[in-house]
Amino acid sequence: MSETATSPTARRAGSGANPRIAVAGFQHETNCFTPIPATLADFVREDGWPGLTESDSLIRTFSGTNIPIGGFIDAMLDRAELVPVLWASAEPSNLVERDAFEVISAKILDGIAEAMPLDGIYLDLHGAMVCEDFEDGEGELLARVRNFTGQDVPIAASLDLHANVTDEMVSLADIITVFRTYPHLDMAQTGARAGDLLLEIIHRGRKPHMAFRKLPFLIPLQAQGTDTEPAQSLYGCLPAPGSLGTVAAEIALGFPPADIRMCGPAIITASYSREIAEHAADMTQERLLWSESQFPTGMDPPETAVRRALTAGRAGRPAILADVQDNSGAGATSDTTALLAELVRAGARNTALAALCDPEIVAAAHRAGTGREIRAVLGGKTGGSENPGFEGRFRVSALSDGKFDYRGSMMNGVRANLGPTAALQVVDSAADVQVVATSERTQCLDRAVFSHLGIEPADMTILALKSTVHFRADFAPLASAIIPVEAPGYNPCRLRSIPYRRLRRGVRLM
Repeated sequence: MSETATSPTARRAGSGANPRIAVAGFQHETNCFTPIPATLADFVREDGWPGLTESDSLIRTFSGTNIPIGGFIDAMLDRAELVPVLWASAEPSNLVERDAFEVISAKILDGIAEAMPLDGIYLDLHGAMVCEDFEDGEGELLARVRNFTGQDVPIAASLDLHANVTDEMVSLADIITVFRTYPHLDMAQTGARAGDLLLEIIHRGRKPHMAFRKLPFLIPLQAQGTDTEPAQSLYGCLPAPGSLGTVAAEIALGFPPADIRMCGPAIITASYSREIAEHAADMTQERLLWSESQFPTGMDPPETAVRRALTAGRAGRPAILADVQDNSGAGATSDTTALLAELVRAGARNTALAALCDPEIVAAAHRAGTGREIRAVLGGKTGGSENPGFEGRFRVSALSDGKFDYRGSMMNGVRANLGPTAALQVVDSAADVQVVATSERTQCLDRAVFSHLGIEPADMTILALKSTVHFRADFAPLASAIIPVEAPGYNPCRLRSIPYRRLRRGVRLM
């Protein structure tokens, strides 16, 4: 993207008036290999994230939260006139249905139209949305916004670390920021950084040059954690957030379960100097290419993983079994039971598993009441015969409405609404295993998923968590060992086993 002048309205802000900025967000991480679609209702309702939020409710809902739009709002409240439009998100799943994309996009465009004239627009996006009609949902949304505003109004977008960044995103936005941590501890900071750079563009009346590099390999999600190498060093080498007078640099590691042409890692740099931006992109690309063979991709099958956990775990220092391929945060069903079955078979004691989505058994537990026993098939409700349930008897040890506050560093400030929820103790077994069963899919990334039901994670010997990496933020300080498990699930982490159809030719798989 070439450096250009911005509009007269942007120069108006530089004369002393606070710039007028529209604020909106549309988030979805699309897994093309899961059986669960993304409907409009999924974006409207609350779950582990807030539901569809419009107008002034955005400020109240997101201020103070570790969500990009929250960070943007908090950073800009005294520096800009914010015009809140809409924010919507759905738990990761398969393609975003046509109706969902069209309705939400239209609401965003209508809100921007009503807000004109504008000095700038901020969009809180994910970067890995795939729709029924478009491989690049964010690129399509940006195109519609740009077609309406023309080139004059600068657009800033923040993206998830797992974004599959495309040429269209880079050419249509004027500045892009990306999370630098996984677990995503810096979501709010990333939104605030987008705000700082957008204000710089508005006040200077100039747009930067953005350089873009797409890498020729894919990285499994479980290998992308930034508290381990090589991602830790790759992000550590990025320049500190600063001015476009120097350089802003971002890395997105990609979301591999998206079967699209532009799936995979990318580098974006921005500067008022084309030479500086291109050089920074080249240097960062060189580091990322060198690191390709260093990403840790190992997983243990359930039998091996449980055996290791039985040896390593002890009360107060639990071994953590990460059910990385059944993570709803990557689009999986969160109702597979292979790891649960192995824990029971091995006689695991003082063990808790979360979170397994099964609204049918949760409803039965609520009908029965605390302390009663039910016989049921737990899990295995989606995906057909390849996803068998776990048949047995369960004692209902605790019940809740699924509403609780997250308390960990990643989601602090957000209130979960998982629908009716139950803690179920497996009976008829020498094992001592409790399962947190929910009505909504949710990734187990916060201890409150257990503790709101009276289960204290720190007291367990083994914790089985349906999460890929995010659990590390709140659970790693407890752990005697962390063991990624290769149990069945719809977040495939052996990339060579994925039947890609649209991926560009020559991309290397781990």
